[in-house]
Amino acid sequence: MNVIEYKCPNCGSGMVFDSEKGTLTCHSCGRQDNIEQNLDPLGQQAFQADEVQEYHCTSCGAVIIADVETAATMCSFCGSAVVLGDRLSGKLAPSLVIPFSISKEQAMQAFKKWCKNGLLTPSGFMAANRIKGMTGVYVPFWLYELHNKVDAYGHATKVRTYTRGDYRYTETEHFDIYRGLRLNYLRVPIDASKKMDDELMDRLEPFPYDKLKSFKTPYLAGYAAEKYSYTETDLLPRAQDKIRQYIEESISSSVSGYTTFHFTDKQIDTRMRNAEYCMVPVWMFQYDYNQKSYTFAMNGQTGKVVGKPPLSAGKVIAWFAGVTSFSFLLLKIISWAMGGGFL
Repeated sequence: MNVIEYKCPNCGSGMVFDSEKGTLTCHSCGRQDNIEQNLDPLGQQAFQADEVQEYHCTSCGAVIIADVETAATMCSFCGSAVVLGDRLSGKLAPSLVIPFSISKEQAMQAFKKWCKNGLLTPSGFMAANRIKGMTGVYVPFWLYELHNKVDAYGHATKVRTYTRGDYRYTETEHFDIYRGLRLNYLRVPIDASKKMDDELMDRLEPFPYDKLKSFKTPYLAGYAAEKYSYTETDLLPRAQDKIRQYIEESISSSVSGYTTFHFTDKQIDTRMRNAEYCMVPVWMFQYDYNQKSYTFAMNGQTGKVVGKPPLSAGKVIAWFAGVTSFSFLLLKIISWAMGGGFL
């Protein structure tokens, strides 16, 4: 097994990925290396892996304890950033990565601002520092390319109303309809870590695919990372369920010019053309309030925050009362306007 730690060629300190500069950076001497070029000024490979037989920190020698899903972590003793290289090779090697662009300090400030904007959260929700933990983690995702062959059969009507003489007629024509569609969806994201809440990860979308990079381990330096718990075949049913709504909308939007229509039979054949293994940046927050723990997640590229904060019962009641009062007042105004009366 190998442990990868990126040592600074200048001073020997550990280097980490700097999300703001987009470089592998040494905070001791200030050296910065371009990950995409992967070369030092002398034209030599800047990033070398130190191979060892066990997971030991190459800086202090401490044993690194990690469960089977962990692919990158920090040494608990000296704080060095390490990547467990054997968990990112062969079939476990990601093909793509979306790097972090939001630093820890920026994420902290954005999270606090998001919490304060909660109209129905308790007043003391952010009165004190209740953040118990904050971790930047690369979450494994499968990005699916799904091709769908759709055959939909149904019934439609056209209704025409006209007047002839003293009579008003309604004429209804009936039609059998068929729609054959070919729908292709690219990069449908499904998280592949059993540790992560699926709903929370889904709500972090959309991910900026224009920021995708070919995977290189230096992007993970300084962050935690998980390897996938489920294969692309395991999660294919979830991907199919995810696109079902869009397929239904496409089928419905393909019909026009009728008064009514409904489909009696839909045959959808979905084929997985490709699935790319990608690492996605997520800031995870553990927050304590009123003796309860809350989990929040932030998209490490867009800054979008998701999670369920606590609600203030008093604010909820006041909000409901305000909405009810406003609705009652609005009805009175409408009634007065229509009837010419007084409030």
